[in-house]
Amino acid sequence: MAIRVLLVDDQPLLRTGFRMILEAEQDLAVVGEAGDGQQALDQVRVLQPDVVLMDIRMPRMDGVEATRRITGPGRDGPAKVLVLTTFDLDEYVVEALRAGASGFLLKDAPAQELVQAIRVVAAGEAMLAPSVTRRLLDKYAGRLPSGDEPVPQAIGTLTEREVEVLKLVARGLSNAEIAAELFVSETTVKTHVGHVLTKLGLRDRVQAAVYAYESGVVRPGAQ
Repeated sequence: MAIRVLLVDDQPLLRTGFRMILEAEQDLAVVGEAGDGQQALDQVRVLQPDVVLMDIRMPRMDGVEATRRITGPGRDGPAKVLVLTTFDLDEYVVEALRAGASGFLLKDAPAQELVQAIRVVAAGEAMLAPSVTRRLLDKYAGRLPSGDEPVPQAIGTLTEREVEVLKLVARGLSNAEIAAELFVSETTVKTHVGHVLTKLGLRDRVQAAVYAYESGVVRPGAQ
């Protein structure tokens, strides 16, 4: 079954280019287009796409607010959002990740990278290296809580080892690196990561990294 993709960008020429790239793949189907965030919401309700390829800066409603409404409580479907941006250290990307995006991709990325990113996000994974997430969060630390706020109660549901794994995920370590750090197997790490996501109600590793910063478990700039 083909992955259903909705293209959201205020530049028709870019949408046409993305459509040509994606429709050349047998497992991808472009089911619609939108020129702003409000149109995107309307299209998501009607078309029920699997992945929304979302621009950030658009008229009427930007990609951050549209992402929040698509992925947040009471959402109209299971659509996942892959954000498109011009700059890799973009403050709006931080807001989009906090709003629920599963990752981001540069607009000038190679065609095959775009295709693979959509497949990864559709499969429920995060299309963004946690190390890049960390760079973003450190850079825009002023937008995050100061760290003096009380730690959320949900953290109390995690075991000591799960908290440790959460910190390492936020530091940008891969499963293999976490396994080496903790002297356990990768399978064990995957299990711990799965438990962390389930207990905290998070969608993926990117959301876990953001949560770790917002909750004060990891402080911006900390090693």
